[in-house]
Amino acid sequence: MRGKTHCLEVWGDFACFTRPEMKVERFSYPVITPSASRGIFDAIYWKRSYGFYWQIEKVEILSPPRYIALRRNEVKGNISIQDASKWMKSKAEIEEPFLADDMDNELKGRTQRQTMALKDVHYKLYAHMRFRNGEANIQGHDAQFLRLAGHGKCFYQPFFGCREFPAYFELIEDTKIEINKTPNDYSAEIGTMLYDTFDLRKSNDEYSLQFISVFHASVRGGIMRVPPYESDDVLKPEG
Repeated sequence: MRGKTHCLEVWGDFACFTRPEMKVERFSYPVITPSASRGIFDAIYWKRSYGFYWQIEKVEILSPPRYIALRRNEVKGNISIQDASKWMKSKAEIEEPFLADDMDNELKGRTQRQTMALKDVHYKLYAHMRFRNGEANIQGHDAQFLRLAGHGKCFYQPFFGCREFPAYFELIEDTKIEINKTPNDYSAEIGTMLYDTFDLRKSNDEYSLQFISVFHASVRGGIMRVPPYESDDVLKPEG
């Protein structure tokens, strides 16, 4: 079961949709990925208990991709989610502080990394809700999204790949979708692109496995069409 197609116009100063094969020195795809597009819709309206996910249909590129080289300080390590949760609830003592400037520890501290990011990005994103529950109130969910997006509301600030690159959005109503800004004439054969990711994580954090799905992406006349997840065009782990 699916909801109606919604359109968002999104834009921002910077973006970085990192290619998985170039994760150490980040290099962005020239176009927003389906997973990053889904993340923008999720920021406006999504909850696990609602029983749906956003299926991206297509991306329209309103501004041609332009790269900019950035050098950023990044922290090499991270704090356990479970430990942080216990500290927040005062259930455990902070045994060892996490120091960003701990240069004596190879797993912690800061490191400088080069980023080839995009600048002045501008897209139109099309997506609909796919429901796993046959008894879902589809019209109600669509109305909720329209109300939130129409007023510029979101549960958290959408972003373009990295949280330091905020994404701004505007709902494009049905009557204005076709007469709104037209796609750029940019065309490219992008090749294999990240489609989406998901985690298999036990509640006690004994292990965390991340899987990815990919597809062959191409842009024609400023439009990148995205196949549905269950399509054979999307390569994903068996089972």
